[in-house]
Amino acid sequence: MKSLEDLKRMREEALKRVEVREGGKDYRVVVGMATCGIAAGARPVLNKLVEEAADKAYNCTITQTGCIGMCVYEPIVEVYGKDGSHTTYVHVDPDKAVKILKQHIGQGEIVEEYTVNAALAAEKEA
Repeated sequence: MKSLEDLKRMREEALKRVEVREGGKDYRVVVGMATCGIAAGARPVLNKLVEEAADKAYNCTITQTGCIGMCVYEPIVEVYGKDGSHTTYVHVDPDKAVKILKQHIGQGEIVEEYTVNAALAAEKEA
């Protein structure tokens, strides 16, 4: 930081990140950040979601939670809509996280192949 303008720019960027986590948006995106989630790669997923949501101004807040209870499916991302809808995405990586934001939050379409239901169906077939 070299000037007051740098400080103001840093403040604005920080406020954007806080708005992504706490604002009153149509969707709430929750990342499981318990030990199992972190070990499976949830931190890069959370970072990518926050970065993308702030850059592209998606209509969502990004938060984290503890254990979701399905450790074998970590990293887990859950999307809650204001209408009461709830979708659980499993085995999420940063690239999948971007697709979830674009398709689910941006277009309102669930990314079916990343959901827990798709994972369960694949297990039954195996």
